[in-house]
Amino acid sequence: MHPALQHTAHRPWPLPAREWTWRQSWLDLAFLHYRVAAGPLRQRLPTGLTLQEFDGAAWVGLVPFRMAGVMRRPLPDVPGFSEFPELNLRTYVEAGGKPGVWFFSLDADSWPVVFGGRTVFGLPYFRAKMQQRAVNDGWSFTSQRHAAPASFAGRYRAVGEEFLAQPGTFEHWATERYCLYAQKPRGPLRRLEVHHAPWPLQRAEVEIEENEILAAGGFATKDAQPICHFSRGVHVVSYAPETVR
Repeated sequence: MHPALQHTAHRPWPLPAREWTWRQSWLDLAFLHYRVAAGPLRQRLPTGLTLQEFDGAAWVGLVPFRMAGVMRRPLPDVPGFSEFPELNLRTYVEAGGKPGVWFFSLDADSWPVVFGGRTVFGLPYFRAKMQQRAVNDGWSFTSQRHAAPASFAGRYRAVGEEFLAQPGTFEHWATERYCLYAQKPRGPLRRLEVHHAPWPLQRAEVEIEENEILAAGGFATKDAQPICHFSRGVHVVSYAPETVR
């Protein structure tokens, strides 16, 4: 049994009846959340997706982290493919009663993942030169997109005790999501389900030196500082995408 499947009672809906197809781990993450205007964001979503709001606002999340153990079942890890940094810009949506994530960009330091993510799943991946490294009691993360001037540089570290988010809180709403939505040009809306244990979260302190990702994604925010959390990560399995009907 994959480690992700040792905990299932917390899921908002049952596991898919089919077998999982890919495995991965999402490690040493920072969740950086910004309020944004709901109207313009809603207009950018495909038909079939409903924008979700919390505390009367729409939100985008900027998430730097490290992917590890990425591989299709039942193959072993492949050096140069299975581990790499990634930086996501996302918002929160729902379709068919299943809350999930919609990505506006995914920067990755792996050309096979960028190519495969775009061609197979229709996800807006970009190739970037990236580095995540341990510094003192936290992490330094840098990213420079190859095709456009979209860079990020910052440091983050966990503060306080680790906790599991409780239903009804912002932390639970923004992190405990078990699917993502994607759409190829002129294709149907598709849902890709994932599963993992509940996120182990901590409050985080973040120092951002440069952040062009929001502007490159077409967003502006009045937040001087994002709401910040850290997680040491989770092990994940994902399932073949399905068309949203």
